[in-house]
Amino acid sequence: MSDLSRPVDPAKIIAFQGEHGAYSDLACRMSRPEMTTMPCRTFEDAFSAVRDGKAGLAMIPIENSVAGRVADIHHLLPESGLHIIGEHYQRINHHLLAVPGTKLEDVTEVYSHVHALNQCRDFLKEHKITPIVAVDTAGSAKEIAKSGDTTRAVIASELAGEIYGLTSLAADIEDAEHNTTRFVVMSKDAIVPHPKAGMSVTSFVFRVRNVPAALFKALGGFATNGVNITKLESYIVDGSFVAAQFYADCEGHPDNRNLRLALEELEFFTQTVKILGVYPPHPYRLQQKITDE
Repeated sequence: MSDLSRPVDPAKIIAFQGEHGAYSDLACRMSRPEMTTMPCRTFEDAFSAVRDGKAGLAMIPIENSVAGRVADIHHLLPESGLHIIGEHYQRINHHLLAVPGTKLEDVTEVYSHVHALNQCRDFLKEHKITPIVAVDTAGSAKEIAKSGDTTRAVIASELAGEIYGLTSLAADIEDAEHNTTRFVVMSKDAIVPHPKAGMSVTSFVFRVRNVPAALFKALGGFATNGVNITKLESYIVDGSFVAAQFYADCEGHPDNRNLRLALEELEFFTQTVKILGVYPPHPYRLQQKITDE
């Protein structure tokens, strides 16, 4: 559901960045179909909606299998005041959408987010359609629907087409079949699974001391204690080029002995360590793990 025109219990609302029909909106509906979706202008607005009690959860994109990390999100997560309580992997199926009555051969320009345009280069080149960068996918769909222009189209989700009354001229036009976005579900309060409830994922950020081999030493405890780090990314903070902050995901629960010991050793070689969340893995992660093995 996504109708906020009538009163809805805030606990049953999930916030996302973007317009209705965005892939984040689709992820909300797929992951939490019992909740009402709330569009927000920025990621900060989505965080604020949860902090202020206007929404119970927020759905935030972390990375895409083609485009990589979502810009600035690793800076925002630690300062959000929220906790990661789950994850969701959304397959991205791009559609070429246009106003009803439009033919594919009529389209000369297509509007969308820069990542969506880049993910459909082969299709656009084949059909000689000029890409025009816009703020987002669903917002572009909304604008095209208002314009009524049959020479312009948009790359967006099938959901956006349904919401704004657009026709899909072509489906699944993305170049890469593996195009998938990983989202995290965030809450005002931490919801930590029981240590013996099954596999857990722990997400955290840390900043190493500015000394030789600091990262090597900081991560040594994960190797010696058999903890699998599934993601590790660095990014500059406070404008410094000599010290970096790291975002990491690992398998395990902080209350389990091996991860507890690894985190204790990490703290010895770092300035700060902050756990962002402990949560159960999405089935997609488990499928990928089996495939890799």
